[in-house]
Amino acid sequence: MKLEVLEKDKVYHIYNRGINSEVIFNSDENKRYFLKLYSKYLENKAETFAYCLMYNHFHFIIRIVNENEITQALSNLFNSYAKAFNKQNNRTGSLFEKHFKRIKIENEAYLTNLIQYVHLNPKHHLDIDYKRFSFSSYQSLISDKPTKLIREEVIQLFDSKENFIYCHDFKNEILTEKQMLE
Repeated sequence: MKLEVLEKDKVYHIYNRGINSEVIFNSDENKRYFLKLYSKYLENKAETFAYCLMYNHFHFIIRIVNENEITQALSNLFNSYAKAFNKQNNRTGSLFEKHFKRIKIENEAYLTNLIQYVHLNPKHHLDIDYKRFSFSSYQSLISDKPTKLIREEVIQLFDSKENFIYCHDFKNEILTEKQMLE
């Protein structure tokens, strides 16, 4: 299987899950450590629109800044985290599915829908309030606190912070109604 090459200035949905859908984050400490490694390995290589870390999978929406180093940087991130997780949990072997998935985002409508999808993951998978979920970029994007996210660009995609919040709330209502009908 030939993997798509990550191109400079292109936006991608990067995601993966635990091998056999196993847990890859069994504590908040694990998630904080993963984000610390993410920051370390991807600094100056990618800009982050959004992210969400669930128990057995993760999502990132990024723009490639340095195409020559990004694939190796992501590999280093995942390998470093897997080694630490395996040591902490007295396990061996692969933690993640073989290759991280990547989908190139070709248009703005898809990007805005994907940002909402990523942020609503806690509601969809765990029936947890996405607004209070600590390990997604939602709160950082609506906050005024400093962040490494490209907040202004994300908010601009939705025209305003108010519309960003409204769009997420609207999608959440649709999701909730769909779940009630099932």
